[in-house]
Amino acid sequence: MSDLLNRRHFLSTSVATATAASLVPVGVAQEEKTPPANDEIIVGVMGLGRGHSLARSFTQQDGVKMKYACDIDDYRASACADDIEKSAGYRPETISDFRQILDDPDIDVLVCAAPNHWHAPATIMACNAGKHVYVEKPCSHNPWEGEMMVKAARKNQRCVQMGSQRRSSDAFITAVQKLHEGIIGRVYQSQSWYNSLRPSMGKGVAAEVPAHFDYDLWQGPAPRVPYKEYIMGDARNHHYNWHWLWHWGNGELGNNGVHALDICRWGLGVDYPVRVTSSGGRYRWDDDQETPDTHVVAFEFEDKQQITWTGLSCNKHTIGSGFVGFFGEEGSMEIDGNGNTKIYDRADKLIEEFSGSYDQNVHIANLLSAIRNDDPMSLFAEIETGHKSTLLCHLGNIAHRTGRTLICRPEDGHIIGDEKAMGYWKREYEPGWEPTV
Repeated sequence: MSDLLNRRHFLSTSVATATAASLVPVGVAQEEKTPPANDEIIVGVMGLGRGHSLARSFTQQDGVKMKYACDIDDYRASACADDIEKSAGYRPETISDFRQILDDPDIDVLVCAAPNHWHAPATIMACNAGKHVYVEKPCSHNPWEGEMMVKAARKNQRCVQMGSQRRSSDAFITAVQKLHEGIIGRVYQSQSWYNSLRPSMGKGVAAEVPAHFDYDLWQGPAPRVPYKEYIMGDARNHHYNWHWLWHWGNGELGNNGVHALDICRWGLGVDYPVRVTSSGGRYRWDDDQETPDTHVVAFEFEDKQQITWTGLSCNKHTIGSGFVGFFGEEGSMEIDGNGNTKIYDRADKLIEEFSGSYDQNVHIANLLSAIRNDDPMSLFAEIETGHKSTLLCHLGNIAHRTGRTLICRPEDGHIIGDEKAMGYWKREYEPGWEPTV
């Protein structure tokens, strides 16, 4: 089922499913039990930086209870539990090891908002344990993991939603539908951008691991490296700087580029590229950052279509919409990060515009509906969709790291005729942590 048809299917069935009285708990077949309408979906949230916001959103949903606030940083776990206690009227249990969530038969959903190197291993382990998953973007640390996530979801028949919330926005759905209906003719190119004003991450300083921070569990599936503290001004920020180190992160392309590239791919109606090129580097600061802060990537697809992404981590000036643009034989379309859309004809005359917004609560509600109706394919960002968009980020980073153009198979995005590049398809894992399905 195509990405757009998924959404049409959901929109056409959401009213009916909202009135359905049955909610089938994990592991119980529908014919064996029809629970009452007030049965709760029980969640555990892993990673309480970004996960703190997700915890609030999940607990705002009807029929949802958060049982665990999980973080390897005791301070963050306690802060999240305090917040949920104030807003929801009960206090989730604070834990440091997410495997306690997987071992609990009461848990229906793992929410994974830990760092990128945890996204796939935790998701795969959760599916194997019979849990559904909400996993933050990018869904994986490397391409092999994304393929394994799809395999785990299919084998265990679990709902796995990637946190690309714009997929659930009425404005983005409308814009993409108009593209697919031909409002600007055949669409042959999409451009995307990301701009920020990030300071230097500094030079790593060897240090003792803070007492409230379980660094060994934080590393988890990643091979062990010594602990360092990274300084941004006078604020210790190890909880974010991992984004810029290949061992754990995927740079700005994986951190924020995935949002725009997901919309580009959706709008063009493409899956896997056939050619990927990259240009850029660490141009602004002299520090320990390994990933580029100035990056331009181009993805070419069959049938003469192209996506480009320009990332400037250290300059705030934006071009065009500052998010995504589409170019077709009969006109163009601009969409900003909120979904505000402008459509132009061939003569560059504005012919239509509409406003937009997006809300992660709607994206979460979509997951809950899919779980309650045992319908993974009604997910707006089902894991196979998430993998295809995340793979663009991985391929762009691989092209950057090898300094070569990548030629890829249109069937699955695998790199052809380049053993060095395919060496980045999968990482090494800490013994005992390699995901299995």
